[in-house]
Amino acid sequence: MFVGAGPARGLFVGTVHDLVPGPGRVVSWQASPASVEKVRQAPTSDVPLSAMQEAHLRGFSRYAARGLDYARLVIGSGDEPGRCDIRAMSYVINAHLRRHKTYHSWFVYQDPETIVRHTIDDPADIAFMPIRHEEMTPSEWHQFVLSTPDPVQWDCFRFGIIQFADHFTFFSIVDHIHCDPTILSGLYTEILMNYRVLVKGGALVQSPPPASHDDFCIREKQRLSALSPASPEVRKWIQFAEDNGGTLPDFPLPLGDLSVPTGGDLAVERLMDQDQTAEFESLCTQAGARFSGGLFACVALAQYEMTGATTYYGLTPTDKRRSLAEFSTMGWFTGVVPLTVPVKPTSFEETARAAQASFDSNLDLADVSFNDVLKLAPWLRPWGPNCTMVNYMDTGLPPFSATVASHMKDANIRIYCDPRDPAHVYISVIRLFDEVSIWVNFPNNPVARDSVTRYLNALKSVFSRVVSGRPGGAALTAVTDLAYADDD
Repeated sequence: MFVGAGPARGLFVGTVHDLVPGPGRVVSWQASPASVEKVRQAPTSDVPLSAMQEAHLRGFSRYAARGLDYARLVIGSGDEPGRCDIRAMSYVINAHLRRHKTYHSWFVYQDPETIVRHTIDDPADIAFMPIRHEEMTPSEWHQFVLSTPDPVQWDCFRFGIIQFADHFTFFSIVDHIHCDPTILSGLYTEILMNYRVLVKGGALVQSPPPASHDDFCIREKQRLSALSPASPEVRKWIQFAEDNGGTLPDFPLPLGDLSVPTGGDLAVERLMDQDQTAEFESLCTQAGARFSGGLFACVALAQYEMTGATTYYGLTPTDKRRSLAEFSTMGWFTGVVPLTVPVKPTSFEETARAAQASFDSNLDLADVSFNDVLKLAPWLRPWGPNCTMVNYMDTGLPPFSATVASHMKDANIRIYCDPRDPAHVYISVIRLFDEVSIWVNFPNNPVARDSVTRYLNALKSVFSRVVSGRPGGAALTAVTDLAYADDD
């Protein structure tokens, strides 16, 4: 489904099964055998993994041990006019890989507490070569995408183009261990825009060097090593988990049997059009909250209507980049912020203020991973596959930018979710071209699908009533008739 407005219908969000080459001819860029061999000989490094990278590798290993296929790939594409200049594209892809430190490492997973990093000394050892493929059937294409090496292999990323008569589609397939949402703006500005300069005969301007993801990992580990059970951030995480039953919050409705492979599916809905978005932002400001605070208030109110819970416990990822250099750097710079929101069923304004206050007061907790809290508070429980995060992305803010968002109108930008077993329920709310949409990545079984449908119905109902002014001082209407109308 397309989210957002604009001449090209905005941003398409789907699963990898929606990415079909059709009559197009595929060229992919993959590591040369010589490059793979050089990287395999890379020495060990004492640079720690980031907390997110550690959690990713543990999750991948845990799922594999249970016979599950871990969803791990971040996949995107965009269109360019004309016939691809393979030589120019080879240049910009290799320049990108050599420029960013995250691509220079690979990992040996020995056990959950022992993960060894290997890092190349010379970025010039990285050499990705174009490979021309025969025409692929849809099943062959999907197998190609999903055969991208796993995160304990160095070359767990691929790039490519699908050439059509009058344009080509550039695609990237990158394991999550090396990226976060910045991949959309980073790949666009660094690969496609540099490609355009080259094919027009221009000279690439020497860009300022990016920040180092290694430096980020070192700083993060230094902060974590200084923590104790008495540290304020640790105490707040412990309190949050204990208030939520001893672990992180789950999706509020049943998700079925997650011990068996089901794969993942996706639901996409529009929450607010342009007029509703403008009205909602005005209401948030009047309530003394930002847009994100109002969003989490609606999530809390919807959960109250579904479950009767008068306190909402939630998680939201946040970007930990702080400098201009970091905002132009590839890697996984994400942290997680917990939210504790007392729900006032009759007042969006009070709930929004509470949500905003909770986020603002807990923002420093993004620098402390829950995995590290578990080491200091072993009575708490690790999260399970029912765990839920709600991510808010505004394409007018970093790591996206107004420039990138405006170019998206003409580039047919698409995001594809990995259709394998999801690590948790992941909810993304995106503000694009002044419309707000939501997509939910969930286990592909009938119970989860029904629950996600009910959840989205409840959430859309709350947003609709908030922007129409109906909540006022009266109790919000129960969503039973709205969410369960199809049960008859």
